[in-house]
Amino acid sequence: MKPARIRHQFLLDSELSKTLDQLSRNPSTTKSEVVAKAVQAFIEQRGENELDRRYGKRLDRLSRDLDHVRRDAEMILESLALFIRFSITLHAHTPMPDKATQAIAQERFQKFVEQVGRQIASGKRSLRDDKNGGRGE
Repeated sequence: MKPARIRHQFLLDSELSKTLDQLSRNPSTTKSEVVAKAVQAFIEQRGENELDRRYGKRLDRLSRDLDHVRRDAEMILESLALFIRFSITLHAHTPMPDKATQAIAQERFQKFVEQVGRQIASGKRSLRDDKNGGRGE
């Protein structure tokens, strides 16, 4: 069953009226259908603009914040991966650390921090393998 149709009267300027006549020349299209579709499109577009106006800035801000969180998480993960690699490869078990051992440890830690910075700046990631670009797929 078709929904009830309600008659409306409105005025159009002559140019717009000519355009409406041209659009409705096809026998399968009526002026009422053209006007109804135009009004529907106008309403839908207005609704989209309203949503953009209300929530667009918030969504943009949330997207930027999410990008920062993702970047920070990558830095943390990269730091952890490099720390584990350095710990396994560079640190041998030593008894009670003396001052010389502590100095070596401090130097190694500084190199570790520098290496994390270089890795992040270069875009390289320790946890990526060459086959899938590091996406873990």
